Amino acid sequence: MTINALRTLALSAGWDDERLRDIRLTGGNDPLLPTPFRIGGAATAALASVGLAVSDLWERRTGRRQKVSVDARQATASLRSGRYMRLNGAAVSTDRNAVMGVYPAKDGRWSYLHCNFPNHREAALKVLGVPEESDAVRNAVAEWDALELEEAIIAAKGAGGMVRSMEEWARHPQGVAIASLPLMEIIKIGDSPPEELPTGKLTQNRRPLSGVRVLDLTRVLAGPTCARTLAEHGAEVLKITGAHLPNIGYQEYDTGHGKLSTHLDLRQERDFDTLKRLIRGADVFSQGYRPGTLVNRGLSPEALAQLRPGIIYVSLSAFSHTGPWASRRGFDTVVQAVSGITSRQGEAFPGQEPGPQFYPVSAIDYLTGYLMAFGALVALKRRTQEGGSWLVRTSLAQIGHWLVSLGQVPTPNLGNVPDEFPLEELERWSTESDTPDGRLRHLGPVVGLSETPPKWDRPSVPLGYHEPVWPGN
Repeated sequence: MTINALRTLALSAGWDDERLRDIRLTGGNDPLLPTPFRIGGAATAALASVGLAVSDLWERRTGRRQKVSVDARQATASLRSGRYMRLNGAAVSTDRNAVMGVYPAKDGRWSYLHCNFPNHREAALKVLGVPEESDAVRNAVAEWDALELEEAIIAAKGAGGMVRSMEEWARHPQGVAIASLPLMEIIKIGDSPPEELPTGKLTQNRRPLSGVRVLDLTRVLAGPTCARTLAEHGAEVLKITGAHLPNIGYQEYDTGHGKLSTHLDLRQERDFDTLKRLIRGADVFSQGYRPGTLVNRGLSPEALAQLRPGIIYVSLSAFSHTGPWASRRGFDTVVQAVSGITSRQGEAFPGQEPGPQFYPVSAIDYLTGYLMAFGALVALKRRTQEGGSWLVRTSLAQIGHWLVSLGQVPTPNLGNVPDEFPLEELERWSTESDTPDGRLRHLGPVVGLSETPPKWDRPSVPLGYHEPVWPGN
């Protein structure tokens, strides 16, 4: 299965089967954790593709390819890497808001409320007319039909949705729109001369992405994972966020490895001008705003191709750029709920209470991040060969569709699946870094490369820790 998934990704990069012989895969096959979905095979394929794309750029620099290795068990653990962090010896809390979850509705359906961010929580509570208390929310949801509640919460600028079956999603207009799209698009959007990879730091320990500058304007997990993945191969990553924007602290520890971080308020002209200055010095611009949001600010892919010819513009959304839900807010768990994944997971692995269940990792988020990085790497290679500015575009829903398309583990094979990896494995996969907040133990990079093993040159730092400048400027 992993090889078939790899072949799908190879098409995006223009690789043939011969190219895949540079990969060594270990660690066994699904199920590696309790889910019928082939999350291990998907993670292995995504990370192996990243490794091959990195090797392509190393070959561009040196004339040499690298051997790539991926352990499926380690790749699967990386899909919930936030769970395995310890700061100063204590576990880092990953608890979700208490009212976030799935509730039974009046019509016998289920409703999912995404409430981790204050604005989305306030929207849901305002629609329901109750305080932030689980029993009150449960009782209020029980007075609504699930579809009516979905529409009301979306209208209130919240996030969530009615839990659907996989068959219902396949017939839904947005499900149909997603099924018509490729896994991702890598599109040339402007002409410019070919650019060789930046020289970076002239040391004996050059990295495949030395000198490549990445602006990370994404939040939560998927987009930040993309930038973290590029950082582990030597890219200079500068994360841009605003002090006024909500965040989930532990996720910043998890996805912040290797990055600089600065605050800009893009509502202010001075900070907006600073961003444009940073764009002129960037190679990759990664953003996760809803379709149209940055267009209205003059930051469309085409505008950036004019501002910085040769830019690689990586664009992430929840439900893609097309279909009736194109502008809808969404997260990994929302996509799981509305697309039938939670329904199937609840059938295969029932919880303490009946009803839908989320799979045991944030597979869509992390897979999307890995594949965004893969797309950026492929586009960087194409820039060296034919020049131009490039758009890499995908969505959580497209990656979720791809994951489902890989098929499911046969039901007889789902018995006695362990729900955790042995401690000795987790310790072997872990590393430590000194952060401004103390000693952080966390999972290390997964991909093995024969000449340039991935690593992060910087620890995670609090948001806004650095000045908005590129290193060396």
